[in-house]
Amino acid sequence: MRMLGIETSCDETAASVVELADDGVSRILSNVVLSQIEDHAAFGGVVPEIAARAHVETLDGVIEAALDEAGVALGAVDGVAATAGPGLIGGLIVGLMTAKAVAAAAGKQLVPVNHLEGHALTARLTDGLDFPYLLLLVSGGHTQVVLVRGVGDYERWASTIDDALGEAFDKTAKLLGLPYPGGPNVEKQAATGDPTRFSFPRPLRGEARLDFSFSGLKTAVRQAASAIAPLSDQDVADICAAFQLAITETLEERVGRSLTRFREAFPDLARPALVVAGGVAANKAIRAALEELCERHGMNLVAPPLHLCTDNAAMIAWAGIERMRAGLVEDDAMGFAPRSRWPLDAGAAPIIGSGKRGAKA
Repeated sequence: MRMLGIETSCDETAASVVELADDGVSRILSNVVLSQIEDHAAFGGVVPEIAARAHVETLDGVIEAALDEAGVALGAVDGVAATAGPGLIGGLIVGLMTAKAVAAAAGKQLVPVNHLEGHALTARLTDGLDFPYLLLLVSGGHTQVVLVRGVGDYERWASTIDDALGEAFDKTAKLLGLPYPGGPNVEKQAATGDPTRFSFPRPLRGEARLDFSFSGLKTAVRQAASAIAPLSDQDVADICAAFQLAITETLEERVGRSLTRFREAFPDLARPALVVAGGVAANKAIRAALEELCERHGMNLVAPPLHLCTDNAAMIAWAGIERMRAGLVEDDAMGFAPRSRWPLDAGAAPIIGSGKRGAKA
């Protein structure tokens, strides 16, 4: 089975061809990602209108490049999988409508994919992981802990009640005058800073609920920076180091509670897995802390390669394959509308911040 995947949910225009052989071996035949970082850098964050226009201008070429790199003709794929949500609605419209056109022209099955499901299933593509396992998704738009029971079977245990973790990194970087994207630049500055100089809060520490909160930490950083302005280079490095330490210790405490719950729910699993995905998973300090945390709980940390942790189309193609194998492709897929909000666990109670468009993802 071969699947063409298309991803346009935010600021990467991506296409990929993934193959599942008869012997069960999966291979990424191509994975083309065109980043828009330079387009948004001057604004310190993603501008939805700019992102959507960039997708329109480049998506056809990216799809062609993915097929060429894979050495596969469009007629040789079994389906076209595209991110249908959640994400920036302009980009979703571009990607899904293009996928519909390609699928209709080639007579192929269209598979609308939840972007979060792509992240949730990537470890099965890269590591052949068996169900069940726990997913920690930490990106610019999402911070969640999800129990992955099977394809299409998810249970959200925790989410952020305000800012996503990647968003907190980006806003902190912008506050300190660091370039976009914020996460890598905050981590770089933290390497030369003193993490003990500033004492920032560890939000929700000790609370029984499993959720996250980062807006208060971001506010504490702003207040600390304002109190000693103008900032020297060392001031910036020290603030970044203290901020990163607060984030790391917060994740240890918050995620640790989810690991305890998981071990209690599945006591017979010898070495179950915590899968970490999303752009923030690239942070070395966070990865190291999660590895130690998993070891204490008798679990394995599974982190896909960095280029598959951030937004990409290989994970969308793979999710399409998984859904087709499980018989979960909608009969009326061509009528599927893009969704800016699309919770992976539709049965989970809405978190704080839900509005007219429904619960946040």
